[in-house]
Amino acid sequence: MRPYVIINSAMSADGKISTVARRQVRISGKEDMQRVDALKARTDAVMVGIGTVLADDPKLTVKSDMLKRERVAKGRAENPLRIVVDSNARTPSTAAFLGPNALIAVAQQAPHHKVEELSTKAEVIVVGERKVDLSALLARLKDRGVDSVLVEGGATLNFALLSLGLVDELYAYIGNIIIGGSLAPTLADGDGLTSDFVKLKLRQIRQIGDGVLIKWQVLTPRH
Repeated sequence: MRPYVIINSAMSADGKISTVARRQVRISGKEDMQRVDALKARTDAVMVGIGTVLADDPKLTVKSDMLKRERVAKGRAENPLRIVVDSNARTPSTAAFLGPNALIAVAQQAPHHKVEELSTKAEVIVVGERKVDLSALLARLKDRGVDSVLVEGGATLNFALLSLGLVDELYAYIGNIIIGGSLAPTLADGDGLTSDFVKLKLRQIRQIGDGVLIKWQVLTPRH
């Protein structure tokens, strides 16, 4: 058993989620950012990879005070559990997401001194030997009552989850800009697939501003 997993991403018209310098680019506008905030407020946990932390230093919190109050009124924490997948414990000790209700998943090979340092800033769990075992991580999250996870990147984590059949829905906002660059990250990078491709079923297309939100169901998750 695992939580329900949604990947949400914004990409340019040519499929890039950031520049070749791997720095955050504003692709969507205010309306779409409000949609994402509401989606985040409905979920139990928000997950990103270490690459996103190093590039963007996100807080992974709900921005709207009203949405926070609604969560509290329902007996929930103001913000979802904040999760970073960080096999080698590279998270900076000053990262914005650190603090109560934050979790870092590392692998057994992570440097012990870094794990000890991060353990003073957030909960750290070891899941996997050389890299984080994503299936095992999601199973552990389910065991502790996490029923839904919103994944906000980056490209390597997105691909790993999709290729393992660990995603239920994929939301992509396609913005009205071209970024370019053969080395700029796309929605899903990683090693890539040569067969047995991940299949999607279209659920919704909606114009938001000068961009388009596309919602897909991921067909036949493997786990």
